[in-house]
Amino acid sequence: GGGFCESAVENRFPQRAEYAILNPVLTKSEQQEESPMPSAKEEFIQIYRANITRPGAEELLDYLEHKSDFFIAPSSARFHGSYEGGLCEHSVNVYHCLVDYLARERVQELYGMEYSAETVAIVALLHDLCKIGCYKPGTRNVKGSDGKWKSVPTYQFYDPMPYGHGEKSVYIVNGYLRLTREEAFAIRYHMGFSGDEDKRNVGKAFQMYPLAFALSTADCEATYFLEGNP
Repeated sequence: GGGFCESAVENRFPQRAEYAILNPVLTKSEQQEESPMPSAKEEFIQIYRANITRPGAEELLDYLEHKSDFFIAPSSARFHGSYEGGLCEHSVNVYHCLVDYLARERVQELYGMEYSAETVAIVALLHDLCKIGCYKPGTRNVKGSDGKWKSVPTYQFYDPMPYGHGEKSVYIVNGYLRLTREEAFAIRYHMGFSGDEDKRNVGKAFQMYPLAFALSTADCEATYFLEGNP
């Protein structure tokens, strides 16, 4: 608007030039050398241990790290996170999306959605435990630009415990630590209206337990915007 001029900027930030000299922009490689980013597994464990402390938490983490393929499994066979470690990375992405969603002023003040840090970490980090042990490395044939078929690596899905999707995650988590009812409903219905269940039940779950809606939103945001493909 009128009145906002360069002199005003100079008065407000009189040392910006000196700051630029003292704090040069670092290249990506220089930034990584100065402050290396943790791996998805490292970040998952950091978030988990900092927030999830109820009885059974360490036993569940031990299962994930040493008795399952959680940290090396893909998140899907051919779509989002379809690479080694994709499941863990997706879980961390959902956590950050959920934290950001719940931090919105409208969500807190108008919707009254406030949850403990432990609850947020549990539902986000553990919502897809149902995918543990379901993806096996394999190959498939695709036609290249030259018109020739070639074999490429892929994952094949086989569920050794067909207990559903969200409900299976609830079942696995509850084997180690006790979920609250809202946590259980959030994980159970995190697929939202894209799941196979009666859509009336999904809507009812969202009304009764708003955390389920928030987790579903965070899951979609991570899948479509951070990871690129559904």
